[in-house]
Amino acid sequence: MAEITAALVKDLREKTGAGMMDCKKALTEVAGDVEAAIDWLRKKGLAAAAKKSGRIASEGLVGVASEPGRAAVVEVNAETDFVARNPTFQAFVEEVAKIALTVGDDLEKIKAAPFPGTGRSVADELTHLVATIGENMTLRRAKVLMVPNGVVATYVHSALKPGLGKIGVIVSVASQDASEALHTLGRQIGMHVAATRPDALDISSVSPEALEREKSVLTEQAKASGRPENVIAKMVEGRVQKFYEEVALLEQVWVHDGKSRVKDVVKNASATVTGFARFALGEGIEKPKEDFAAEVAATAAPPPKPPASGEQPTPPAE
Repeated sequence: MAEITAALVKDLREKTGAGMMDCKKALTEVAGDVEAAIDWLRKKGLAAAAKKSGRIASEGLVGVASEPGRAAVVEVNAETDFVARNPTFQAFVEEVAKIALTVGDDLEKIKAAPFPGTGRSVADELTHLVATIGENMTLRRAKVLMVPNGVVATYVHSALKPGLGKIGVIVSVASQDASEALHTLGRQIGMHVAATRPDALDISSVSPEALEREKSVLTEQAKASGRPENVIAKMVEGRVQKFYEEVALLEQVWVHDGKSRVKDVVKNASATVTGFARFALGEGIEKPKEDFAAEVAATAAPPPKPPASGEQPTPPAE
């Protein structure tokens, strides 16, 4: 059984919004498993949502690049936000996105690819950049989408410059008519994805594990109402549909009008969404929290005075 530390309780509170004592009890009940504790709290009605929140983002940039029928999105991380404003770093991320368009989204293939104008590979150029700028950097992930007929649209939220920002989305939309209207629709879907953060394209692609976990929570919540089993089953069925509307892109309400379903908007355009990728900078990466005030205080504290001649140093307190 994991030790129920104050840090563990604090982490669970940040993820669920539940009270400190409830979090401590939940962790005790599930032997310190944070994920199981989230479910325990939800079943008791003490936590509002299943998704983790309060994730600490690392720094760097998300970059996108596209050409007819293909688009790529990459994430390159650095230690501080200052690096994201560095023109050399920005140029590196732009180039890596273009390289991914050619070699695909396998990270090892991207790293082994030649970096234009340097005589170095992408991996060696990144090492060179680390030495030049003085911060640790990593090429974290990449995704490439293609469509034989249609468009692969891109969208970058709050872009620092074209193709670079902290949230990047690519969406593949199949259609026999790759018109300007289809490009506009693809970009609108990209904006929708950036705002709603879907986990899956449609109902069939929702993770079975995520679905079973949700059903388990919903069943426990419904049982707490004291209703008959047949009523509970209908309650769970209705709530599962709501779950799909939250996590599956095509089932979501279209953010641009607040009433249509994404699947209906796409159908009306005689198109089909075949895939999407949404990269949010630092998503899922947790950095250690630094107590800057304590660090400054420790640095500023005067060194201990040496004991006077013949005086024994005071032993540390027990």
